[in-house]
Amino acid sequence: MSDRLPSPGPSFIRTEAWRPREGTPAAGEPGPFRPGMASPSVMDDGWWLTHLWLEDAGGIVSARALAPLSGPPPGPPLATIGPALAGALAGLLDQEDGRQLIRLRMAPAADEARPWERPLIIATAVRWDPVRAATMRHNEIARELLRAFLLSLDAAGARA
Repeated sequence: MSDRLPSPGPSFIRTEAWRPREGTPAAGEPGPFRPGMASPSVMDDGWWLTHLWLEDAGGIVSARALAPLSGPPPGPPLATIGPALAGALAGLLDQEDGRQLIRLRMAPAADEARPWERPLIIATAVRWDPVRAATMRHNEIARELLRAFLLSLDAAGARA
């Protein structure tokens, strides 16, 4: 795919190559796939703003590469990836009115009738539980966010 986004650059958190779950289009590709995370900006109110992505040698991969071979789940990728990401961060996220404080956004698809045909880069805003934020180092929290991102990508490929 020649219209792919280029790599955003080195990841804030160093990671290992990642292998997608068997049964996804990306599983047959040579890879390696590298997850990445931009250096977080920490706002005065405690929100972290960053980007999470998955790339290979050609740049940012399409979300479609992680969907099951039987086809992507209905709806946009964040309908699958978002709950899995929030679940993987349970206990680390702050809450307000019974809701976890995480917000995710992806670039719009070129054709919303094919919502999984979009780059796998996610604008991410999170507010951490104050106790966790006070007792964990910045890079430890960032590593947990990237770990949760990878778990959510596995979950996206596991959905049939």
